[in-house]
Amino acid sequence: MDHSGASGMFLGEYRHTIDAKGRLIIPARFREGLGEKFVLTKGLDGCLFAYPPQEWAEMENKMRSLPLTRADARAFVRFFFAGACECEVDKQGRILIPGNLREYAGIERDVVVIGVSARVEIWSAERWEAYNSQAAGQVEEIAEKIVL
Repeated sequence: MDHSGASGMFLGEYRHTIDAKGRLIIPARFREGLGEKFVLTKGLDGCLFAYPPQEWAEMENKMRSLPLTRADARAFVRFFFAGACECEVDKQGRILIPGNLREYAGIERDVVVIGVSARVEIWSAERWEAYNSQAAGQVEEIAEKIVL
């Protein structure tokens, strides 16, 4: 089963460790969909979001359409863009996660990389476990509220 690719769909969960220099192996199944260069930024829930170039362009367009007269919209746009950087995948399939983004996401050693439809999320393993145990009880309740 293909976990990424032309459809831009990312699926699955992969566990990796980050090295002392802050380099992380991007799972092979995600590399093709993300491309050689992609954008990494502060995500929600204390993780990092990785976007392929075309998805990032769509996010930029959405951000541009937000009403800049609203303080909350301005704050979110600043948060999203100020934390962003372009990552380049090296020959070993690794990216360098800048220190400010590692600090934001609490990433020190054990990392979980997950596919979430059009983006990839990078979590510290500890935060991912905590998030999962907290969210597990709410998923059914949320599913009942969302009309599919």
